Amino acid sequence: MNGLVVLLWSAAVALVLIVCGIFVSLVMMDRISLFGGSEPAPVQTQPGVVAQVDTSYRVLVLNATPEKGRVAEVREKLLAEGWATDDVFGSDGASQEFSKTTVFYVADADEGAALGVADVLGGVDVQQSDFYAGMNDSERPQLTVVIGLDEADSSAPATEAPAP
Repeated sequence: MNGLVVLLWSAAVALVLIVCGIFVSLVMMDRISLFGGSEPAPVQTQPGVVAQVDTSYRVLVLNATPEKGRVAEVREKLLAEGWATDDVFGSDGASQEFSKTTVFYVADADEGAALGVADVLGGVDVQQSDFYAGMNDSERPQLTVVIGLDEADSSAPATEAPAP
């Protein structure tokens, strides 16, 4: 019986030491505060890039949906914002597996213009990539809009399910 008491006391002491160790670790990592502490310092954010509609960019529009005529719709939106007819061009893509409509830009300096195009198109995604840079056959900067399946779903007329 004496051995059993020693074992239980040892287990209780070990448990208390483990709990105290975890508590002290949390306090030292500032995960919890003992006395309410001061307010955390506000996070300093870098100023963001401002969206700007810059019609000096050429815009390539690629349709990655099964619906035909999507390039013409996007082209009309951009022409209405002031782009020249020769600066907005596109085609139906070979792939129909692109999920989200995205504006791609190459250089950091092009981000503001890409955000401007994204705003014109209704707040679509913007991503930096040089994948489409080889499609630019001029000295002028170019943005690429890939129309994804999200646009095909959102613009399709709603069909009601037949009643059982």
